Amino acid sequence: MSTSTRRARERANTREWIIEAALHVLETEGIAALTIRRIATDVQYSAPVVYQHFANKDALVLELVAHGHRLMLNEFRRAAQEPDTNRRMTRIASQYVRFAGEHPHLFQVMNDPMVDADERRRVAEPAIDALKELLTTWSTAHDVVLADFDQACEILWGTLYGIASLSYLGNVGNDRARHLAEQALRTILLGWQTETPANGRPASS
Repeated sequence: MSTSTRRARERANTREWIIEAALHVLETEGIAALTIRRIATDVQYSAPVVYQHFANKDALVLELVAHGHRLMLNEFRRAAQEPDTNRRMTRIASQYVRFAGEHPHLFQVMNDPMVDADERRRVAEPAIDALKELLTTWSTAHDVVLADFDQACEILWGTLYGIASLSYLGNVGNDRARHLAEQALRTILLGWQTETPANGRPASS
């Protein structure tokens, strides 16, 4: 192995250790505990070493947001393995809310205005694209044309986000929120099915 290759690998490993340490602090203690100095101490490096990988705390937080959306993308991909298109969509709803319950601090940061909106959108794009693909498959299977496809995706994403946020309320909880999310998705999809489908004729009741 050449010296340059070894150094590149060591740098990549260091970056991963920093991300893992930051994620652990965020998940166990919340965003307030996440500082460059704290992470440097946890990975047993000096703060300047951490700054070599992340210019500031905002850059580190953005990487955690990207990590969260990669986890979300994995959930969507698992849901896509469900053969039935209707159950596939409700499974997405359930898994989205479950994710929010299992990673409350990460989920909060993924949707926090403290992170630049354009940057949040950029790192969320792969997960959003996966949702679009799943919705495309569903609409094709049910002969449904969505007049504004991007708006339809935003409706689904916003609905899931809102119900996932409700899961943190003591009188709701994650299990009930997952049920509500599934029910909401069924209602939305049924509404789209009963509107004018691809053949131009209203769906029969």
